Amino acid sequence: MSKNAKESPAVLVVEDEESIRRGLCDVLAFRGYAPEGVERGDVGLRRGLARQHALVLLDVMLPGKNGFDVCRELRSALPELPILMLTARGSEQDVLDGFRAGADDYVTKPFSVAELLARVEALLRRSGAGAQDEATPPFDFGPWQVDRQARIARRGAESVELTQLEASLAALFARERGRLLSRRRLLREVWDVADPDRIETRTVDMHVAKLRKKLDAAGDALIQTVRGEGYRFTA
Repeated sequence: MSKNAKESPAVLVVEDEESIRRGLCDVLAFRGYAPEGVERGDVGLRRGLARQHALVLLDVMLPGKNGFDVCRELRSALPELPILMLTARGSEQDVLDGFRAGADDYVTKPFSVAELLARVEALLRRSGAGAQDEATPPFDFGPWQVDRQARIARRGAESVELTQLEASLAALFARERGRLLSRRRLLREVWDVADPDRIETRTVDMHVAKLRKKLDAAGDALIQTVRGEGYRFTA
C-alpha cells in the first residue's frame, strides 16, 4: 500500500440510491478520502465491523437492515467511530431517534456538497482531537460533575453516559456560565466548523435537546433558551 493510501481516511458510505452513493464516493475521493460504498444496511454493518474506518456516512432507509439499527450496533461495538446519518426523514422525532441510536450528526436530504463536506471534516477533526480532552479535569454542571475524558456525568450514585459532542457542549456552557452563546459560536467551538453560515443551526438545537434530556433535572432548567439568539447556562 502506498504512503498516500495509508494517509487517506477511509469513509464507509452506506446508501441504497446508486446515484447518491456514487456521487458521494466521487466527491470524497476528490477531497482525498478513501471511500467505500455499499447499498445494503446488513452489508454496511459487516463492513463497518470488519474494517477500521475514520467515519461512516449512513442512510436511514436501507434494504437488509435500517440505518437506525446499523448505527446502534456500530456504536455498541465501536463507541469512538464517528457516524453521520443521511436522511430524507427530517422530522424532529426522526432526528432524535438517530441521535438515540448513536449518531454524531445528521444531514437532511437534499443537502449541498459543501454542507456535507463541512460536517465530515468537523467530525474527523473532533475525533482526532481526543487527546486534548484527556487533560481536561472534571467540572461541575449544575448538580452534576462531568468527567470529560470518561464522558460520564455523575450526581451522587447516579451516572449518565455522554457522547463526545455532549461532553464538549457541557464544557463550553460551564466555562461560559451566565453568558449568552449563539448557535454560530457553538458550531465554531464545539463542532469545529470554520464557516458556520454554511450549516443549519438546527443540528445545535437537537444536540442541546439531548443534553437537556440527560442532565436537566426536573425544574432545574440548566440550559436556558434565548429565543432567536441561542442558549445560556444558568446554573
